[in-house]
Amino acid sequence: MQYLSLGQFGDSEIKQLKIFKAVVDCGGFSAAETELNISRPTISNHIANLESRLNMRLCKRGRGGFSMTEEGEVVYEQTNQLLARLEQFRNTINNLGARPAGQLKITLSDSFSNDPRCRLPSIFSHFCKRAPEVELKVEVGQMSRMENMVLNDKLDLAFIPYHRRLEGLNYLHLFTDEHYLYCAKQHPLFALPDKQITEQMINESKLIHAGLKPHEEVFHLLSNMNLAGRSYHYETRISMAMSGQFICFLPREIARPYVDSGALRAIATATKHFTLGAAVISKKTAQPNRAKDLFLDTIRAIFSDIDTRAPY
Repeated sequence: MQYLSLGQFGDSEIKQLKIFKAVVDCGGFSAAETELNISRPTISNHIANLESRLNMRLCKRGRGGFSMTEEGEVVYEQTNQLLARLEQFRNTINNLGARPAGQLKITLSDSFSNDPRCRLPSIFSHFCKRAPEVELKVEVGQMSRMENMVLNDKLDLAFIPYHRRLEGLNYLHLFTDEHYLYCAKQHPLFALPDKQITEQMINESKLIHAGLKPHEEVFHLLSNMNLAGRSYHYETRISMAMSGQFICFLPREIARPYVDSGALRAIATATKHFTLGAAVISKKTAQPNRAKDLFLDTIRAIFSDIDTRAPY
């Protein structure tokens, strides 16, 4: 194939490259529909226009599934570099202004968005008053992905349960959760006093766990237990426990409403218990980001009335 000189590259081509990247990241056109919130025919048209503009075929699609051509792999790699440089340029320019601007990408783990101990309404209120030109993009995600996304500059900040310390991240501790083992009213262990519940009974019961590599304290608790299913989100773990078929570890504050209503009960509290901190993570970098720094300063101000030193 004879390639043409590319010439000038504008906003429309940047948009097409972003769509191409999304298709590759999602593994195909169908999966990219949800990510991009546009129809498959529209996605296909954008890719076709990009291929015409570049005068090369970027991907194969059909009954054999989605795959990239050799040229497509090169374009994908260069697209990642280009978009990263554009993001870096945007952040640098935004940090030159009189006050922070641009977009701040934040993700929260599981139930943190509704946890009053995170004090998010106050944090958002104070931050928005100090930085009205910053666009906040806030999502809920899985902790296993969030650490990598912060390290790879796909997220600015993430609220996660503390379970390990990675060298490239800063940690701002918020509070500490007490975790206990719970069963529902329909479970055989529910009606038994703690003194009658043996280690063997607990280890034979099916346990729903988060599916993440636990820190040392949790690892020892799980080592002899019957790991019968995985569910990262607390809400799903609670639903499965409520079936009476499973037991699960939960933060005391998350379980409290169900305990108060009599639907759940903590068992073996003297032996099946661990602490887990809640922290805000950010990447260690020399690249200035005034919006991110201001958001972290806002958190510190909101939490100034309590000891935010990490107990780990």
